[in-house]
Amino acid sequence: MRIGELAARSGVSERSLRYYEKQDLLRSERTPGGHREYGDWAVDRVIRIQSLYAAGLNSKKIAQLLPCMRDVDAGPTERTTQQLVVELVAERDRIDRLITDLVRSREVLDEFIDTAASSLTVTA
Repeated sequence: MRIGELAARSGVSERSLRYYEKQDLLRSERTPGGHREYGDWAVDRVIRIQSLYAAGLNSKKIAQLLPCMRDVDAGPTERTTQQLVVELVAERDRIDRLITDLVRSREVLDEFIDTAASSLTVTA
């Protein structure tokens, strides 16, 4: 499939797909006319890349991780190492800390909203 079809099927812009290639996250073959061609596997790969970015991983970490993951089900490949598992646990712990901080921030906002709403109701 060409880049436009991959963009449509994965919901990712052509610009992002080109960026993924520059970061060695995605590979394409070239037609004699120079157009990018991708296999069906690329849809799963792009969706996986998007989910890893959404989890807060940077492109360097994603490039390290992708060869260790199967595109179809994200299961480990023979390239998975103990060191990678250790690094991913550290990433998960970082995300957990961010979640805790965000929940705390939401609680502070909730208290302020409740207090502000109550005071506005009383004075009105």
